[in-house]
Amino acid sequence: MQSWFKNWFNSPYYHQLYFNRDETEAAAFINKLISYLKPPPDAYMLDVACGKGRHSLQLADKGFDVTGIDLSEDSIKEALQYESEKLHFFQHDMRLPFRINYYDYAFNFFTSFGYFQTQRENDNAIRTIAQSLKPAGTFVMDYLNVHYAEDHMVHRSEKEVDGVNFIITKWHDETHFYKKIMIEDEALQEPIVHTEKVSKFSIGDFTEMFAYQGLQIKEVFGDYNFANYSINKSPRLIMIAQKIVKK
Repeated sequence: MQSWFKNWFNSPYYHQLYFNRDETEAAAFINKLISYLKPPPDAYMLDVACGKGRHSLQLADKGFDVTGIDLSEDSIKEALQYESEKLHFFQHDMRLPFRINYYDYAFNFFTSFGYFQTQRENDNAIRTIAQSLKPAGTFVMDYLNVHYAEDHMVHRSEKEVDGVNFIITKWHDETHFYKKIMIEDEALQEPIVHTEKVSKFSIGDFTEMFAYQGLQIKEVFGDYNFANYSINKSPRLIMIAQKIVKK
């Protein structure tokens, strides 16, 4: 069965719909994160599911050596125009190993996880990240906060971007959030429909998945300003974990 994200993330309509993601907010978050982590200037960083590389770019601008990986061929094609001596991009599936004991920091931003069908695939993705880190390396994951997302769900909305109409319907069940996007475009013979599906992972789920791969959560924040995490009030679940050094 073809995974929903493989087609959707490679679709020009995906980029059209999400094009206006807040660059200022992204930049402010990266600044905040770097001043919190205080990485050494020669740190090696991995941006997992980097998309077109907006976070990777900001990290590389600060002088770090950054590698971005993403499953979407089109996103990587676009990101490659920014490649430099310290900024590298590869089309790669995060479920498969990518460099071992190589990076000081790994990042997974903007709920770029929880898409897979099976727990085994989730574990494989976390394993890839854990293995890519040097011992005592740091992993930062930025995920949605389940209770907040349930309470603040807008069930139906419409958005027009450059003459293309997006009709968005959201719902959830016990295990997943769903977002159905119907695309109406004069250029199409009939509307296209894509449905996003994201797992409802709690901090307990992540603690377990991380521990299984030798990662330990050290700190948790609830938004991009690094406020304390509250299970009901925080829009985000931002976890900072460390790779356990085996004695």
